[in-house]
Amino acid sequence: MLLRLARLIPGLILYGIADAFMIKAAVGVDSWTVFAQGVAAHTGLSIGILTNLIGLAVLLLWIPLRQRPGLGTVLNILLVGPGIDLGLWLLPTPGPLWLRIVFFATGLLLLAVASGIYIGARLGPGPRDGLMTGIHNRFGTPIWIARTAVELSVLLVGWLLGGNVGLGTVAFALLIGPLCGVTLPLLDPVTRREARDARAVRAKQAAADPSPVHTR
Repeated sequence: MLLRLARLIPGLILYGIADAFMIKAAVGVDSWTVFAQGVAAHTGLSIGILTNLIGLAVLLLWIPLRQRPGLGTVLNILLVGPGIDLGLWLLPTPGPLWLRIVFFATGLLLLAVASGIYIGARLGPGPRDGLMTGIHNRFGTPIWIARTAVELSVLLVGWLLGGNVGLGTVAFALLIGPLCGVTLPLLDPVTRREARDARAVRAKQAAADPSPVHTR
């Protein structure tokens, strides 16, 4: 358990710092951060505190979905927000566009790495991830439809409230999946083993059913 916590806690703090890089870049952020920015503009609360409060509110939605949180779920709510505030306090505000793009790319890469670190701890999903899987398990909705519907709804509300939607938002949506597809097998032993087993199964199938050789 201690080894798993040693992965989880730094991973969650790094996740928050990665978010801070993208917020500082001001070229667009992910949908949940857009939502937090929009609420922050109307409440005066920091994005870090709002990230915690939004995570807690999302966790309450788990109740009708019959989802059960783990220790990782609770620590996700408690640590990602302070990680964002820490990053916003430490990082300078980039000026030139090229430097803002570098900040955004750095944040995106760090977030993919952080996801691999904390998911690899296997101590429970984050509240937002659990919302998607809860909708899927409770109603049979395909996971991609559940995720897309929630993400678009949150993005729309955040944009209407004044959150920062830009090219970075589109880049995040397009790139975070493939990047996590690289970092998860590298940093999560379970995902790495599953990928290795899948390759072994495909190799056996290919050996048992080789492609026919065409001759003239």
